[in-house]
Amino acid sequence: MVPPENLLAFTLAAVVLIVIPGPSVLFTIGRALALGRIGGLLSVLGNALGLLPVIGLVALGVGGVVAQSIVLFTIVKVAGAGYLIYLGVQAIRHRYRAAEQASGALPSRSAWRQLGEGFVVGITNPKTIAFFVAVLPQFVDLSAGAVPLQMIQLGLVFFGIALVSDGAWALAAAGARSWFGRSPKRIARLSATGGGLMIGLGGILLFTGGEH
Repeated sequence: MVPPENLLAFTLAAVVLIVIPGPSVLFTIGRALALGRIGGLLSVLGNALGLLPVIGLVALGVGGVVAQSIVLFTIVKVAGAGYLIYLGVQAIRHRYRAAEQASGALPSRSAWRQLGEGFVVGITNPKTIAFFVAVLPQFVDLSAGAVPLQMIQLGLVFFGIALVSDGAWALAAAGARSWFGRSPKRIARLSATGGGLMIGLGGILLFTGGEH
């Protein structure tokens, strides 16, 4: 187990990192504006669930290999950024369909699909791997033993905080969508705005990378 003082220090560091708006928050806002409250929350849950395999791999040492390999890191980075851009383009292309779904004229997208899309974004975010590889070991107590389990424990703390924080952002963005989106045209514009945010985020991650 992680010593209480180390766990507290990591929790405070994770809160500061997660609460400050970054790529994860932009993704959440973009999805909530494009899909509404349920779609935004499902995307948040999927994105957070995508962290779990990353946490496990980092704890087992695989994450360090990816983070230190320029080729592997670049492949993951391009794949993740490309998928975000694809989701943004789809949101813009189907903005009028989103308006019809919001009004009840068309059935909503599958919950599993929305969850899966968030999961792909979460698991293909190379900066998450880099963050865990660089930060988690700093809060591990070698004398306490079971280092992989300590890293998993820290990763789960990060997972929980991210889920709550990003969920709050999703609810706030969805509330704005409901408030502004009283007409189909406005909802279509908000969906397109959300798509634009995702495309911009994909470009940022592709060319610069970023924080949570």
